[in-house]
Amino acid sequence: MLFDRVKRLSVELDCPEVASPPVFSSGESVAGRVVLELSGTARLGALHLHAQGAAKVHWTESRSAGSSTAYTQSYSDQVEFLSHRQTLLAPPDNGDVTVLQAGRHEFPFTFQLPESLATSFEGKHGSVRYWVKAKLHRPWASVKKAKKDFTIIEPIDINTPALLAPQAGAKEKLARAWYCNRGLVSVSAKIDRKGYTPGEVIPIFAEIDNCSTRTVVPKAAIIQTQTFVARGTKKQKKSVVASMVGDAIAAGKREVWHGRALKIPPVGPSILQCHIIHVEYALKVCIEIPGTSKLFLELPLVIGTIPLHPFGSRTSSVSSQYSVSLDWVRMGIPEEPEAPPEYSSVVSSEGPLETLSPPSQDGAPPGVLEGPFFAYIQEFRFRPPPLYSEVDPNPQSDAAIRPRCMTC
Repeated sequence: MLFDRVKRLSVELDCPEVASPPVFSSGESVAGRVVLELSGTARLGALHLHAQGAAKVHWTESRSAGSSTAYTQSYSDQVEFLSHRQTLLAPPDNGDVTVLQAGRHEFPFTFQLPESLATSFEGKHGSVRYWVKAKLHRPWASVKKAKKDFTIIEPIDINTPALLAPQAGAKEKLARAWYCNRGLVSVSAKIDRKGYTPGEVIPIFAEIDNCSTRTVVPKAAIIQTQTFVARGTKKQKKSVVASMVGDAIAAGKREVWHGRALKIPPVGPSILQCHIIHVEYALKVCIEIPGTSKLFLELPLVIGTIPLHPFGSRTSSVSSQYSVSLDWVRMGIPEEPEAPPEYSSVVSSEGPLETLSPPSQDGAPPGVLEGPFFAYIQEFRFRPPPLYSEVDPNPQSDAAIRPRCMTC
């Protein structure tokens, strides 16, 4: 515009760490400024600020009604988490306009985030987004707007009794082929705790008994389940975020996993408190049995943001050897992670399941992963905790040592 004196209108947020967009948690104070650059003297009206945050879901389903007629049903819902309005520049009481000279002008602001927010998220059928928008009103001119996104990461501390509790289970299946009994296949598995953080290694302890006449192959995978809820209807998207394949087990043999390692890749934390979007994880142990359906054992996981303390409880001593302390660096992930197998390769084929391979990166910023907002975390810098040892550094004399039961 020929007489437009506004060179730039932008929103800047203060953040303790360099990040784009900045990262905050619920309950924190957000501070920043609206920057206005003028090329000449300008007559201005009001300058308003609006901070918003909301979860939205939307998807459509096509349904068949008869042999040739079909209709489409849409589902959508929205939950608002944040709405803060503030006037940074108000017109004079006499109804006149404000006149500002050429140059740079800053309008500081601050507001408090609510205590309960959902982690930022980008998914196929929904999202959780937060942003700050500035609107500059001018007489005889269009409204000038500027917007700045920011990220919310809700802390999930895995150092709680519920998330430090071991998870275990057992399943068995009778292998059948052409109505013939081929024997029993059973699996029992255990992990030391329920809560983990990205970058950690999950040690899997399992026993697989193959009493069938076929060779079976064990697998393990971390499954992410995104659930979207609207109008009482659910839509799910499942994907494999990490996997491993064990050695083939011959007929009549047993295989034991003594802490087989499965590393958690850079994925977003669990989302459990949002009413319309849930992100959950599970460790799934799968036994492929030729000629019959697969045997599955599923153990729940919670992906947190606060890692295990180096001097945690005695019950987590084994897993603490695999634990790491990570630093969050809020930037894009520099390298493309290795693509895990398709979801259908490690889950049951019961029912019409869509192919759930890792999301396409086409059209997305470099390094952005679909899921709870991990797009702005660059890397994990690992600092291994002190090694756990059963050896007493100050042993007693031989006479004072009592026999110890090794099975205790």
